[in-house]
Amino acid sequence: MKSISAWLLAGFSLGASIVAQAQQAPIAPVAAKKPHSVKAPFGATRQDPYYWLRDDSRTDPEMLAYLAAENAYADAMLAPTKPLQDALYGEITARIKQDDSSVPYSKKGYYYYSRFETGGDYPIVARRKGSMDAPEQILLDEPKMGAGKGYFAISGREVSPDDKLLAYAEDSVGRRQYVIHVKNMATGDLLPDAITDAEPGFAWANDNKTILYVEKDPTTLLGKRVKAHILGTPASADRLLYEEKDDTFYMSLKKTTSDKFICIVLTSTVSSEERCAPSANPVTFTPLAPRERDFLYSSDNVGGQWTIRTNWQAPNYRLMTVSDTDAAQGRAVWKDIVPTSANIFIENFQPFDHFLAIEERSDGNKRLRLLTKVGESSFVEADEPAYAMTLDVNAESDTPWVRYTYDSLRTPETTYEVNTVTGERRVLKVQEVKGYDPGKYVTERLWATARDGTKVPVSIIYAKGFKKDGSAALYQYAYGSYGFSTDPTFRPTLPSLLDRGVVYAIAHIRGGQEMGRKWYDDGHLLNKMNSFTDFIDVTRYLVSQGYAAKDRVAAEGGSAGGLLMGGVANMAPQDYKAIVAQVPFVDVVTTMLDPSIPLTTGEYDEWGNPEQKKWYDVMLAYSPYDHVEAKVYPSLFVGTGLWDSQVQYWEPAKWVAKLRATKTDKNPLVFRVNMEAGHGGKSGRFRRYRDQAEYLAFALDQLGVK
Repeated sequence: MKSISAWLLAGFSLGASIVAQAQQAPIAPVAAKKPHSVKAPFGATRQDPYYWLRDDSRTDPEMLAYLAAENAYADAMLAPTKPLQDALYGEITARIKQDDSSVPYSKKGYYYYSRFETGGDYPIVARRKGSMDAPEQILLDEPKMGAGKGYFAISGREVSPDDKLLAYAEDSVGRRQYVIHVKNMATGDLLPDAITDAEPGFAWANDNKTILYVEKDPTTLLGKRVKAHILGTPASADRLLYEEKDDTFYMSLKKTTSDKFICIVLTSTVSSEERCAPSANPVTFTPLAPRERDFLYSSDNVGGQWTIRTNWQAPNYRLMTVSDTDAAQGRAVWKDIVPTSANIFIENFQPFDHFLAIEERSDGNKRLRLLTKVGESSFVEADEPAYAMTLDVNAESDTPWVRYTYDSLRTPETTYEVNTVTGERRVLKVQEVKGYDPGKYVTERLWATARDGTKVPVSIIYAKGFKKDGSAALYQYAYGSYGFSTDPTFRPTLPSLLDRGVVYAIAHIRGGQEMGRKWYDDGHLLNKMNSFTDFIDVTRYLVSQGYAAKDRVAAEGGSAGGLLMGGVANMAPQDYKAIVAQVPFVDVVTTMLDPSIPLTTGEYDEWGNPEQKKWYDVMLAYSPYDHVEAKVYPSLFVGTGLWDSQVQYWEPAKWVAKLRATKTDKNPLVFRVNMEAGHGGKSGRFRRYRDQAEYLAFALDQLGVK
């Protein structure tokens, strides 16, 4: 990042002139075209004149000058919306409780929680011994740690078994290359140990001095090796415990709820494997079940039993169990707890000593099911048509209480705990949203018919008094990839849209798992086109039903949802007035042809491998960058982060450059590049809302919302 500042401060001649020009008048930057061929192994060749915008080192002066010019142009183009940006930011942040704190949870005699001080971007992480009336012990003062840093994030906090040491992972760039530090909680001093290029998930062995962690490949950023670090020794001497040779697998570490085992978790799109070892001597890691294509599972251990969620002969998953003593015999001795269902999808679970809590999806909603050891089953009830229940932190298994959260587009997150013996339910916290009255809004669950006859669920919310007369503005969101389900949860930006008469909708398109595993299978690989057409068909349904005016629709998506936005912009530009594409994965074929790019090799079963002609053709059919044409496009807001490790900055940069040179309209195209952030944007509690206010103001302005 210093090199960027140096180039700009030095007044690099080309960059300075472009930036100055863009600041004087809103004249769009023009990226140079340079011949470059992208070749596939089977002989196909594509021309990519903007390939030069890729610079893995992020120091090329010409590239940096172009990005700086785009930011200057964005400043000029967005200047008229600055009052609206400020108003939105003020409204959103005013709703957020400044001195908020999490609900404390108990573990081994301590109550752990985090709290924000007024105005703070980062939390203070703390604990109290015995009760919340005991003196506070600050574990991490993140406001102090993050002060003056352009980007700052802490992940993977783990306390040693003797409760004396805290290990945590820090990222100060936004590229998810973490450094693991260890802190003496009694003295507050940092130990000299520092483990670099690590994943944020790690685990303590029972000896209180050995940390198991996943080491990343510095180029692909994939987790490759599990190593054991002994405190007080150099990281260079860390012992190798496991190395993964297959780059299609992602790797992480976990400790079971019983604390009895440490497991190496290996996952790909269609296969998984968990290798576990005793926490007392984590040296030899034995697979709970060996990997096999189209076989997925996850596990946890409580009370001498393993609970396993698996798709083995169960497309919508089932829950099975095996004892510690029989686990070495493999899946042949696994026994059903909850059999598979044709229309209920098991998404997650949490084992306790005397019952099992299950997250499952039915009709697009995520609900909570409680199952006792004697087979008695009950559901936690909901009062709204579209909602989400999610298991919260349940750190101890010897309890009749299970903690979970509930929210909807209308209802702010509420944390409950319910007693599985008595049925008593307690509200632990209702997320305070200042000035917000849920009674002013209405949420619905609609079902839009896609062009192939499939019913697509839609979660929608609007202000009371709204009339379905076809005049309103609509803001539609979706993701629709990797089997990730987009739940209808509350977000503090919503009232600012709804109070201005905007209708907000989430299209639960194929590619997610809202309707079960088949919903995902029908929205990826050969069926990926369904994701795009579902989104378009939801828009047309909502317009036809009077929820919006045809010329007042905005769409938003990020990452793989940004791919969705790029595809929609090419396929149905006439249906959208404005599109917001954040960190968009738009150069699909070129990226997937390059195994050195992070995530590429692990995604072949999500998108296909374009080194093979079959998949090359499938991906090329929708790749947004490859389908930019000389035609009218919607108004576009495109965002990226220079240090993004998930979708590299050059994908949206190339897409924007090609759009500028090709499209025939004069609709605004704004490209915002965050020079100090990665895939998730700026760090901090409030700073991200400044970014959101910017693109929401852009969209509202284009929709004619006052």
